[in-house]
Amino acid sequence: MTSSKLVLKFLAILLLALPLPLKAQAMIKFATLAPDGSTWMKAMRQFTEEATAKTGGRVKFKIYAGGVSGDEKDVVRKIRLGQLQAGGFTGVGIGEMAPEARLLDTPFLFKNAKEIDHVYKTFDADFRRIFDGRGYVLLGWAEVGNVNIFSNVPVTKPEDLRNVKMWIWEGDPIAEATFAALDIKPIPLSITDVMTSLQTGMINGVYGSPLSVIALQWFARMKYVFALPLTNASGAVVISKKAFGALSKEDQATLLQLGDKHFRALTLASRKENEQSVGILKKKNLIFTEPASPAVVTALEKAGEAARQSLVGKLYSKELLEKVEGSLKAFRSGKKSL
Repeated sequence: MTSSKLVLKFLAILLLALPLPLKAQAMIKFATLAPDGSTWMKAMRQFTEEATAKTGGRVKFKIYAGGVSGDEKDVVRKIRLGQLQAGGFTGVGIGEMAPEARLLDTPFLFKNAKEIDHVYKTFDADFRRIFDGRGYVLLGWAEVGNVNIFSNVPVTKPEDLRNVKMWIWEGDPIAEATFAALDIKPIPLSITDVMTSLQTGMINGVYGSPLSVIALQWFARMKYVFALPLTNASGAVVISKKAFGALSKEDQATLLQLGDKHFRALTLASRKENEQSVGILKKKNLIFTEPASPAVVTALEKAGEAARQSLVGKLYSKELLEKVEGSLKAFRSGKKSL
């Protein structure tokens, strides 16, 4: 064998012995409606910075905060087109990717945080499979929090809402079903048009978590808050399956582990800050009104059940609804989850 052939053979053996390099650097473009400086964005930046550090710079993020990439439906469309790779979403965006998960946003489903945590933990794997089947990977849940109705006239019962020019997030089937069950006809608008519409008087009622209504500055146009939460709003950080699949197994595991860590912490922080936000709103002289009677609470809960049933076959299956409601019933009675 010639010396040149021996050299080539030696190089080939050497290359085979070397460990395979990790996949090339990835730039993940991430968008959200959450404004910069908010608790949500602080948590997101902590997540991205740690992810970049722990992957040795192989995974980097470019963040588009404050709705600069459009409404949540716009962000989902851009992810599908490959213009973006990931996003932080509330229920509307989640519904564009995994409609079944909107069950978690249905009205008067939960009574307290323990019930919320129970259902999210019990059905986490089910919902992750749903996202995966639609081409997305759930990096973590990031609860928005309890949602209240804000208005410029006092609300103590459903009938009072008929005197409110109530906003509804355009194209949100959960909100549509909720207000239909309450026999209310709201005004559909994109979330990015809400402030302008409040300023012009086109609407004088909105809904949202106390923290989000402060962050979006909607509270400045409101006088009253209906104290009974309408629902608990879900939130999630999602990445396209294609972008996630382009990462090494090691980097994938890092993102999932950090997602669980940071977004669970965000959920707990959001709950705390929503409680603090209630105090801030009261200091801003917003008046919190209670349901007029126990019968009103019962009527609202029945409207919630009607809204959930109306969405069977449209967003989720009857089987999934029964599993979640059954699990909650068992939890409330102190029995094991179904």
